[in-house]
Amino acid sequence: MSLMVTGIRLPFDLPEQAAIAEARRLTGLTANDIQAAVCRVSIDARRGQISRVYSVRLDAPFDEKAFAEKLQMPFVRYKPNTKIVIPHGEKRLEHRPVVVGLGPAGLFAAYVLAKHGYRPLVLERGGDLDERDKVVDAFWKGGALDTDCNIQFGEGGAGAYSDGKLTTRIGDPLCDNVLEILAAHGAPADIVKKAKPHVGTDILKDVVREMRREIIKNGGEVRFRTPLTGVSVKNGALCAVEADGQDIACERAVLAIGHSARDTFAALHGNGVYFEPKAFSVGVRIEHLQTEIDRALYGKVAGHPMLPPAEYNLSRRADGRACYSFCMCPGGVVVAAQSEENTVVTNGMSYHARDGKNANAALAVSVDPKDYDDGTPFGGVALQRRIEHAAYAQTGSYRAPCQKVGDFLNGKPTRKLGAVKPSYPIGVKLGEAAACLPDFAQTMLRDSLPYFGRKIRGYDTADALLTGPETRTSSPVRMTRGEDLFGLGCSGIIPCGEGAGYAGGIMSAAVDGIRAAFRIMEEFAD
Repeated sequence: MSLMVTGIRLPFDLPEQAAIAEARRLTGLTANDIQAAVCRVSIDARRGQISRVYSVRLDAPFDEKAFAEKLQMPFVRYKPNTKIVIPHGEKRLEHRPVVVGLGPAGLFAAYVLAKHGYRPLVLERGGDLDERDKVVDAFWKGGALDTDCNIQFGEGGAGAYSDGKLTTRIGDPLCDNVLEILAAHGAPADIVKKAKPHVGTDILKDVVREMRREIIKNGGEVRFRTPLTGVSVKNGALCAVEADGQDIACERAVLAIGHSARDTFAALHGNGVYFEPKAFSVGVRIEHLQTEIDRALYGKVAGHPMLPPAEYNLSRRADGRACYSFCMCPGGVVVAAQSEENTVVTNGMSYHARDGKNANAALAVSVDPKDYDDGTPFGGVALQRRIEHAAYAQTGSYRAPCQKVGDFLNGKPTRKLGAVKPSYPIGVKLGEAAACLPDFAQTMLRDSLPYFGRKIRGYDTADALLTGPETRTSSPVRMTRGEDLFGLGCSGIIPCGEGAGYAGGIMSAAVDGIRAAFRIMEEFAD
């Protein structure tokens, strides 16, 4: 148990020890036997004066709950220890559990199962990260697209080529567990206390490799280049998964296939697994000079060595629709993220240092199932494909359409770049970045940019760049599951993570993966 002292606001350039001293002063707990540590810290640039905001944990050798109640200070609260109960079933699995996909959800599901003796078999359609890096780099340099091994598919999933953000709003106690596991496998130790932790693609890849090695060390098996092609169901219950031309007998399978496994969606639907359409978003990537974002948010102290590259989160609602920034990458690059031939798809990525010249983020517009209803669960997939193919048709290649913000707002194509240079690795074609998007998305972007410019000075500057399209913000379908986590239409299948429609980033996907593993563990013994 602990006392939590929250909302300690101090000048950004003071050391952490100052926050601990302030927590002691506020509570009067100055004795040597009171243990203290910073457990959360964030930067607040909203009030014209840059501050660090701390939460400090105090551990005292007395009744901390009674002490907190006696203080009656809203910023001091009692926090009981949250102990994760590891489930243990009594039945025996006839076959080892199968985990499909080695993105965050599948990785953590397999890791937890392996650590507790269940020896999972992991099937991943893409290659390991060493192969994946080579294949992605070759594509970015003008080579052929590998539709099974790319930014979307392969060890680590789409999150391996991202900023490695570890933020989420789900409030699940397992979030701390995820951070601890990542730190134990090579992620920076400070992720457990930062309010907005990130790892960066460079470090995250090594963490993923280490977790995969731990899975194998504990009896699990990982088969790369092995796509799931279907499942076998008997009397409504799973009896096998189909992969690499063979049936693999199993009673329990975690399907963490990712939000871009469109062929797998169709195959599973054909096997009787229930899907429903889901809201998602489409848009473009916006790029600014990182120094301009720093200046807008930090003011005169921009560039101070104790300040991280500035990041932002913007949103606007109008007429029942939302436009918002998503996956903001300070000092990052826009990447080529297609997984199907003759398409253009963008995403964002940062290294741990976040020391690139540009800042980028998705500017996404919400899409509701009523916008694309075609009488099937896959109308959203069809909309994504239309956008991606239209972008390819615009450029005649895997280059991305690109446009200056000023030209976009004035309704004219871009002919010449300004101060911001595009980072998209394959190259861009100047013109109209959002022309491939539905009219409602173009209108929402055009109306929202000036609004965001009032929130962050210079955000709608004429030389900022739009590169499109961004279509893979989340899955356009949900694999419906019941309270027992089993997918409707097939007992024994556990739809999991972003691809199943139950997560929205690395953290929430990892937590969903752990919950999927626990579902198996509470029913069966190792």
